[in-house]
Amino acid sequence: MIKKIFTIALAGTFALGPLAGNACTSFLLKGNDGGFVYGRTMEFGLPLKSQLTVIPRNFQAQGVGVDSKPGTGLNWTTKYAAVGMNGLGLPVLVDGMNEKGLVGGLLNAPNTAEYQKVSPADSSNSIASVQILMYALTNFATVGEVKLGFEKIKVNRSIIPAFHNQSAPVRMTLHDATGKSIVIEYLKGELVITDNPVTVMTNDPAFRDQLNNIGSYANLTPVEKDPMVINGATYVPPSSGSGLHGLPGDYLSPSRFIRALFLSKSAPTNVSTDQQTHTAWHILGSFDIPPGAISLPASNAYGGGAGGIEITEWTVVADNKNMMYYVKMFETTNVQSFDMKKIDFNAKDVKYYDLNKPQSYISIN
Repeated sequence: MIKKIFTIALAGTFALGPLAGNACTSFLLKGNDGGFVYGRTMEFGLPLKSQLTVIPRNFQAQGVGVDSKPGTGLNWTTKYAAVGMNGLGLPVLVDGMNEKGLVGGLLNAPNTAEYQKVSPADSSNSIASVQILMYALTNFATVGEVKLGFEKIKVNRSIIPAFHNQSAPVRMTLHDATGKSIVIEYLKGELVITDNPVTVMTNDPAFRDQLNNIGSYANLTPVEKDPMVINGATYVPPSSGSGLHGLPGDYLSPSRFIRALFLSKSAPTNVSTDQQTHTAWHILGSFDIPPGAISLPASNAYGGGAGGIEITEWTVVADNKNMMYYVKMFETTNVQSFDMKKIDFNAKDVKYYDLNKPQSYISIN
């Protein structure tokens, strides 16, 4: 058995903000051949310097304990290989899919995330919040296994000094190869696992509050409305789109949640999983943040304390039937693909791929 130790540096240049994201949106689409397609965006106000990261089987990971040091927490050997996006060159997945088709990501929840109080004596059964996706993808094959597994461990309040001595304030969305979906949150110091029937997730408020808000939009439908008749006078909608008139279009998390819900649930279901990848890209275009649309003041930690703009740093589509993981970076409109069927599962090293490549165009003459 080949083993390699990789650690997470929680000091120096490591910054929580870029790893957490700020205005992320995710959803799941179903193909008519039994597969599912996951889509998500990652937003932030500083360069993430994300790379595609491949973690093989049989690697030893060091859990970060309550003292914020790697190795004093729960250490584990990776059971499954996983591929996904990291941050700042570290082997910490903030989005990804494993070889069993379990796929998901971390989304920012700074207003609600509060982790468990873990004593030093229990440190060896705990991990840092920024490790939860890597732990899930390298240990479990289904959301059912994730539920049982996370009930047995703790997520501590270890800090990242480079980010105002705070924990990574994240929640996690996960979908398995059968389409079952869950959201994992830590609210008021307690683990909260919620089945996700709508398969959509964004940021704060708490996930249950997002679900409760759906009823406020019960009038929305993709079906066009008939003209209104009042006392014999007919009033025709000014254009197509009358069914979804009132769909929120701003970048607030509750608005994006509703938008992602209706756009994903309105998508045709009589197409293959492979074809649903194309649908996912079109839906994700509704969440792409144009530069300057969200301007961050200097006091905003997600602007690095120096101000800036929030952008969609990268966008991901994952096909868990054909085991394809696609990424589009901010700098280009090119889509890059990674075939998980070609992974060297027993590689000796974590492998990184630089995705920041120049924009290319296909000439038509």
